[in-house]
Amino acid sequence: MLIHFPVAALIGLIGTDIAYALTADYFWARAGLWLAGVGTLGGWVSGSVGLLDLIIVPQIRRLITAWCHAVLAVMLLSLASLNWLLRIDAAETAILPWGLYLSLLSGLAIAATSFLGGQLVYDHAIGVDFEEAPEPRQPE
Repeated sequence: MLIHFPVAALIGLIGTDIAYALTADYFWARAGLWLAGVGTLGGWVSGSVGLLDLIIVPQIRRLITAWCHAVLAVMLLSLASLNWLLRIDAAETAILPWGLYLSLLSGLAIAATSFLGGQLVYDHAIGVDFEEAPEPRQPE
């Protein structure tokens, strides 16, 4: 449940970059800097928890999908970290063209990583806690 906020921040970063490209308003550059930071730092926290799951749980470790998901997540974190580091010194000068390019590339990486994460949950039941269904009662 940790990944939702970093993903939302990095997807929102695409919107702020496009808004800055259209308006050249410094507000969008500053908002993009914050979204890049939140997305990157939150992604590192979430990725650390995911790495622990991958290493500790044998059921996850034996799945090729889990390893592919992990590799894509590392690539995404690398893109997000680079994007944030480019913006730290001068947020407005880094947006065009490289910031926008990295944001769009990160969006594609999010889509691919999310697809594999969905396969882990829905196809392999990773992270799913099954409870016993209560016995149906007879009508009285």
